[in-house]
Amino acid sequence: MQEPCTFVIFGATGNLAQNKLLPALYHLEQAGRLPDEMTVLGIGRRDWDDEAWRKVVYEDLQTRARGGLDEAVFGRFCQRLFFFQGDLNDHALYGHLKKTLYDEPRYSANIAFYMSISPRDFGVVSHQLAEVGLNDEEDGGWRRVVVEKPFGYDLESAEMLNLRLHKDWDEHQLFRIDHYLGKGTIQNILVFRFANLMLEPLWNRNYIDHIQITHAEARGIEQRAGYYETAGALRDMIQSHLLQMLTLVAMEPPASLDAESLRDEKVKVLRSIRPIPPSAVHAHALRAQYAKGQVGGERVPGYLDESGVADNSTTETYASVKLFIDNWRWRNIPFYLRTGKRMAQNNSMIAIRFKHPPQQLFRETHIEQLKPNWILMNIQPNECLTMELQVKQPGLEMRAETQRLDAASCGLGQQGLDAYEALLLDVIEGDSSLFLRYDEVSWAWKVVDPILKVWAMERDYIHTYPAGSWGPADDNRLFQREDQYWRNTLEDE
Repeated sequence: MQEPCTFVIFGATGNLAQNKLLPALYHLEQAGRLPDEMTVLGIGRRDWDDEAWRKVVYEDLQTRARGGLDEAVFGRFCQRLFFFQGDLNDHALYGHLKKTLYDEPRYSANIAFYMSISPRDFGVVSHQLAEVGLNDEEDGGWRRVVVEKPFGYDLESAEMLNLRLHKDWDEHQLFRIDHYLGKGTIQNILVFRFANLMLEPLWNRNYIDHIQITHAEARGIEQRAGYYETAGALRDMIQSHLLQMLTLVAMEPPASLDAESLRDEKVKVLRSIRPIPPSAVHAHALRAQYAKGQVGGERVPGYLDESGVADNSTTETYASVKLFIDNWRWRNIPFYLRTGKRMAQNNSMIAIRFKHPPQQLFRETHIEQLKPNWILMNIQPNECLTMELQVKQPGLEMRAETQRLDAASCGLGQQGLDAYEALLLDVIEGDSSLFLRYDEVSWAWKVVDPILKVWAMERDYIHTYPAGSWGPADDNRLFQREDQYWRNTLEDE
């Protein structure tokens, strides 16, 4: 049975709260998954009262609610919404907040604090909450803090932020959120791997040729130049989302599906990634920046022409990395990770290519070269799982063709749960399985830090690629052999 709770959103008037958090909570209300006595307290600087905030949320949900806004559902949902006006940098805010939470009976003693704010404020706000005792669980209620990414700017800043948080909060109270881990297909990796015994003998260096993990976006940086100029593609996507996907693909079977067992195995993978020395960075990583081009038939500007971007910026909007995992299962099998903006289309996919058969039995037939087998897991925009096998073409000659075995949901364009819905429900229920433990964050930074340091010193040149393409042509140099190539979509071969 779910306990009642109070869900406090710092930055309730910001983009993340409007676009993701409040729609996710509304959809959980619609599904009947929120605790009966749960309240949502939004904190922001706007001079609003409860009704003013509810009106804004209503207007936002008009376009963001799946299938249109249900007036009856919103009627129930808005009764949970309350607004608290204040400035995060005002020390008095936290004392007033505590008094409000403790004195008004509608607020439960179980409290989740969601940091929908700038990363530079994570430490400040979490410490101020502790200063007034809002981290204290001795009154019988639990306290949880949800921290959005990025968790630090590099390894050193991540360690400093972690030390600061741990001065006031225990590890079990910290929920470091990576919304990618809430996606259905990501969670399905565990089921696909560990619930199907026929795959286990093949899931290793003896049968797999290489593994690719791609996240491509057709959109540019939009209005986020301030953030993106200090982050770049490697920090924004590879250090967090893509390395997390790698751990799920490569991990050993956990002892159980509890949070600590899962996270233990993921950390083992990250610790086993072969370090990249500075002298080898260019053989293992490539960065590039989108130039002007066409996306979806529309002319779009290059990165340097975007508002807020410096004329001489070498911030990468595309990054690719080749990694090796030095353990028994994966020794010398390359993992290729890439992400980019202004690509040909939106697509996120894990592509697992198998080795060729050890003997070419068909060399004296019309089959010149057998194509490899693939397992393809599409993450977005459509969740799909497919396997590519070689079969004989109909007819008299011995010719092969690729046949796909698709999961029943492939191509249906189904509307699944948004990742935030699953993760917010986990916060409420106290399940940290899909949240990051600090040693995961730390080891992920150790993987990319050598690359970041080399790139930081090279400010004179960066590769470019036309907007609307699949990235720079030079990216093929990361591959181990000439017959390896990027799989961009399910339909590519």
